[in-house]
Amino acid sequence: MTKKISLIHSANLAQVDYAYASRIPAGMDILFLAGACPLTKEGIVPDSSDVEMQANLCVENLKEAMKECGASLEDIVYTRVLVATQNQKDLVTAWETIRKEFGDHDVPSTLSGVTVLGYRNQLVEIEAVAAVDKK
Repeated sequence: MTKKISLIHSANLAQVDYAYASRIPAGMDILFLAGACPLTKEGIVPDSSDVEMQANLCVENLKEAMKECGASLEDIVYTRVLVATQNQKDLVTAWETIRKEFGDHDVPSTLSGVTVLGYRNQLVEIEAVAAVDKK
Protein backbone atom coordinates (compact mmCIF):
# COMPACT_ATOMS: atom_id res chain seq x y z
CA MET A 1 0.00 0.00 0.00
CA THR A 2 1.37 3.41 -0.98
CA LYS A 3 1.25 6.01 1.76
CA LYS A 4 0.38 9.55 0.76
CA ILE A 5 1.86 12.78 1.99
CA SER A 6 -0.63 15.42 3.07
CA LEU A 7 -0.46 18.97 1.76
CA ILE A 8 -1.92 21.34 4.31
CA HIS A 9 -3.71 24.51 3.20
CA SER A 10 -5.11 27.12 5.55
CA ALA A 11 -8.47 28.85 5.53
CA ASN A 12 -7.03 31.38 8.01
CA LEU A 13 -4.10 32.56 5.86
CA ALA A 14 -3.87 34.18 2.44
CA GLN A 15 -4.98 31.91 -0.38
CA VAL A 16 -1.77 31.16 -2.32
CA ASP A 17 -0.74 28.68 -5.00
CA TYR A 18 1.17 26.44 -2.60
CA ALA A 19 0.42 24.52 0.58
CA TYR A 20 1.55 26.05 3.84
CA ALA A 21 2.85 22.74 5.20
CA SER A 22 3.13 19.06 4.41
CA ARG A 23 2.88 15.97 6.59
CA ILE A 24 4.80 12.76 5.98
CA PRO A 25 3.14 9.57 7.27
CA ALA A 26 5.17 7.45 9.69
CA GLY A 27 7.30 4.77 8.13
CA MET A 28 8.29 6.61 4.95
CA ASP A 29 11.86 7.25 3.85
CA ILE A 30 12.81 10.91 3.51
CA LEU A 31 14.95 11.96 0.56
CA PHE A 32 17.04 15.12 0.66
CA LEU A 33 18.00 16.08 -2.87
CA ALA A 34 20.96 18.21 -3.84
CA GLY A 35 19.98 21.45 -5.51
CA ALA A 36 18.82 20.76 -9.06
CA CYS A 37 20.89 23.05 -11.26
CA PRO A 38 20.43 24.00 -14.92
CA LEU A 39 23.27 21.74 -16.05
CA THR A 40 23.29 20.00 -19.41
CA LYS A 41 24.33 16.34 -19.51
CA GLU A 42 27.83 17.62 -20.34
CA GLY A 43 27.88 19.54 -17.04
CA ILE A 44 27.53 22.99 -18.58
CA VAL A 45 25.11 25.76 -17.65
CA PRO A 46 23.85 27.20 -20.94
CA ASP A 47 25.21 30.73 -21.39
CA SER A 48 21.91 32.49 -21.17
CA SER A 49 19.96 35.08 -19.29
CA ASP A 50 16.79 33.05 -19.91
CA VAL A 51 15.34 32.35 -16.46
CA GLU A 52 12.46 30.29 -17.88
CA MET A 53 14.81 28.01 -19.85
CA GLN A 54 17.03 27.48 -16.80
CA ALA A 55 14.01 26.79 -14.57
CA ASN A 56 12.78 24.17 -17.04
CA LEU A 57 16.22 22.54 -17.15
CA CYS A 58 16.33 22.48 -13.34
CA VAL A 59 12.95 20.71 -13.25
CA GLU A 60 14.08 18.15 -15.83
CA ASN A 61 17.22 17.45 -13.79
CA LEU A 62 15.14 17.21 -10.61
CA LYS A 63 12.81 14.70 -12.30
CA GLU A 64 15.81 12.61 -13.35
CA ALA A 65 17.29 12.62 -9.83
CA MET A 66 13.87 11.65 -8.45
CA LYS A 67 13.61 8.81 -10.96
CA GLU A 68 17.00 7.52 -9.77
CA CYS A 69 15.45 7.34 -6.27
CA GLY A 70 12.32 5.54 -7.51
CA ALA A 71 10.28 8.70 -6.98
CA SER A 72 8.57 11.50 -8.90
CA LEU A 73 7.59 15.13 -8.40
CA GLU A 74 4.43 13.96 -6.59
CA ASP A 75 6.65 12.58 -3.80
CA ILE A 76 8.18 15.98 -3.04
CA VAL A 77 7.12 17.50 0.29
CA TYR A 78 9.09 20.79 0.18
CA THR A 79 11.04 22.93 -2.27
CA ARG A 80 13.23 25.99 -2.11
CA VAL A 81 13.68 27.88 -5.39
CA LEU A 82 16.72 30.14 -5.62
CA VAL A 83 17.03 32.74 -8.37
CA ALA A 84 20.15 34.85 -8.86
CA THR A 85 18.50 38.22 -9.48
CA GLN A 86 17.49 41.53 -7.98
CA ASN A 87 14.46 41.64 -10.27
CA GLN A 88 11.18 40.35 -8.81
CA LYS A 89 9.94 39.65 -12.36
CA ASP A 90 12.68 36.99 -12.70
CA LEU A 91 11.50 35.40 -9.44
CA VAL A 92 7.93 35.25 -10.74
CA THR A 93 9.07 33.77 -14.07
CA ALA A 94 11.05 31.02 -12.33
CA TRP A 95 8.20 30.33 -9.89
CA GLU A 96 5.50 30.10 -12.57
CA THR A 97 7.67 27.87 -14.77
CA ILE A 98 8.40 25.45 -11.93
CA ARG A 99 4.86 25.48 -10.48
CA LYS A 100 3.46 24.56 -13.90
CA GLU A 101 5.53 21.37 -13.85
CA PHE A 102 4.18 20.40 -10.42
CA GLY A 103 0.54 20.77 -11.54
CA ASP A 104 -1.91 20.15 -8.69
CA HIS A 105 0.90 19.01 -6.37
CA ASP A 106 1.32 22.44 -4.73
CA VAL A 107 4.00 21.62 -2.16
CA PRO A 108 5.16 24.13 0.47
CA SER A 109 7.90 26.20 -1.11
CA THR A 110 10.22 29.09 -0.47
CA LEU A 111 11.21 31.43 -3.30
CA SER A 112 14.32 33.55 -2.77
CA GLY A 113 16.37 35.99 -4.76
CA VAL A 114 20.08 35.52 -4.15
CA THR A 115 23.17 37.37 -5.33
CA VAL A 116 24.95 34.45 -6.97
CA LEU A 117 24.70 30.67 -7.41
CA GLY A 118 27.45 28.08 -7.70
CA TYR A 119 27.94 27.63 -11.45
CA ARG A 120 29.01 30.21 -14.01
CA ASN A 121 25.90 31.68 -15.72
CA GLN A 122 23.57 29.90 -13.27
CA LEU A 123 20.34 31.77 -12.51
CA VAL A 124 18.07 29.10 -10.97
CA GLU A 125 18.35 26.21 -8.52
CA ILE A 126 15.70 23.99 -6.89
CA GLU A 127 16.25 22.28 -3.54
CA ALA A 128 13.79 19.53 -2.64
CA VAL A 129 12.80 17.12 0.12
CA ALA A 130 10.70 14.07 -0.78
CA ALA A 131 9.13 11.08 0.96
CA VAL A 132 8.76 7.57 -0.44
CA ASP A 133 7.56 4.22 0.84
CA LYS A 134 10.27 2.19 2.56
CA LYS A 135 11.62 -0.59 0.40
